[in-house]
Amino acid sequence: MSRRLLVALTLTAMAALSGCASIGREPPGPMAEALKPSGVPLSSIGLVAFPIDAPSTGLRLNADQLMQPASTMKAITAVVALDKLGPNSRGSTQLLASGEIRDGRLDTPLVLKGNGDADLDWPALWLMLRELRERHGLRELAGGVVIDRTLFQPSRPELGVPAFDSQPEFPYNVIPDALQLNGDLLQFDIAADASAVSARPFPQFGGLTVDGSAMTLVDRACKDWEDGWKPPRFDTLADGSGRLALQGEFPRGCQITQSLNVLDRQWLAGQALRQLWASLGGTLSGEIREGTSPDGARVLAQHRDRPLAELLRPVMKSSDNALARLIFKRIGASAAQPGEDSQAAAGRVVRAWFAEHQIDATGLVLDNGSGLTRIERVTASQLAAVLLASHRGAHGPELLATLPVAGVDGTLSRRMKGTAAEGRARMKTGTLRDAVALAGFVPDSQGKTWIVVALVNDDNAMKARPAVDALIDWIARQ
Repeated sequence: MSRRLLVALTLTAMAALSGCASIGREPPGPMAEALKPSGVPLSSIGLVAFPIDAPSTGLRLNADQLMQPASTMKAITAVVALDKLGPNSRGSTQLLASGEIRDGRLDTPLVLKGNGDADLDWPALWLMLRELRERHGLRELAGGVVIDRTLFQPSRPELGVPAFDSQPEFPYNVIPDALQLNGDLLQFDIAADASAVSARPFPQFGGLTVDGSAMTLVDRACKDWEDGWKPPRFDTLADGSGRLALQGEFPRGCQITQSLNVLDRQWLAGQALRQLWASLGGTLSGEIREGTSPDGARVLAQHRDRPLAELLRPVMKSSDNALARLIFKRIGASAAQPGEDSQAAAGRVVRAWFAEHQIDATGLVLDNGSGLTRIERVTASQLAAVLLASHRGAHGPELLATLPVAGVDGTLSRRMKGTAAEGRARMKTGTLRDAVALAGFVPDSQGKTWIVVALVNDDNAMKARPAVDALIDWIARQ
């Protein structure tokens, strides 16, 4: 790119930054220069940047072109959730009963009901069960247990759904349901000596055999253990026990600890209930099955997760896909008609929110609300409008507090260090194989805050990341 063209591009963009009611249609010089070695054409970039107090000025490049937003889609989920559910809304898990407890015995089923609780882990479940023992004197669960996941529809959304990629067992790929027990994950300590691979679950709930005999030992660095790894196979046996068969390759002499989503979640919940209840001196007879809570059932114990505004911090700062999807379904559950798909209902709520804020939703494609999908589409203009509406609304400060800070934390902890944006720009990142994105708020040198959205969709999108960072630094310096 010639020096004359770089100067022209810089002057064009600086005119847009001067506060006059004009729009720059080309990237600024530093961004253009950083983009040059990437091989990414301008046609693959959607860009909007403007000061909050002058949204009709700034920069626009392919602003109305539909793009894959990757994880910047989480910003839409967060903004709508804050507005529609409220920053203090909380999911819960309940233990209910319709019958009476007599002499420490419950003859009707105990109900474990999931209400989108994001924080229900093993200790939380144990504490709820302990409350049954100590506060209610319950000892015998003679009627079995019903697990109620029906807040979300379908209640078992993971069944029969093709994996997003070849690693459905890893935490980022978990498809949540209303009973998100321990994130539907179990931790495994996996180790290999010179001849065999072994794996131990933690906690060990019993009834599970892990077979590593099919794994092939290879000479590979332990840090690259995922290379050659294949999803394990889980089978429920006739006696109710389970067998997990590890598959693929594993490095000799390697030891790792990894949380995996490899067991049927209903089976795992049942094993956890039986062992935790037994550890408290209780007995459980009858089956553990899926079902619905009976009318009139009373709450015996309850666990609640953190307020939504706090849950959104890992969603935005760490880009937690499973948590984003759970919150998206909570949006849907808040407005769903009987039997309506929770994810579809959430999409309906988001579109209604767009209409309320007079944001054109033409072309908007919604899927799971996390960006971990190939079909979601949004324009840079639409995403910028969402951020502007959030800033002007009641919950702008809550959103701002959730965003990664450039060079400081979250998914931006290693980016833009030593630039004018470090410690100042707050932005949601997005990364897929062929998509790179940033969306958020950038203060300039005069103290004006800018909304900036940059979406790159290209086979070489990752190579364009330095150019996107150069844009943020350039705006912060103006």
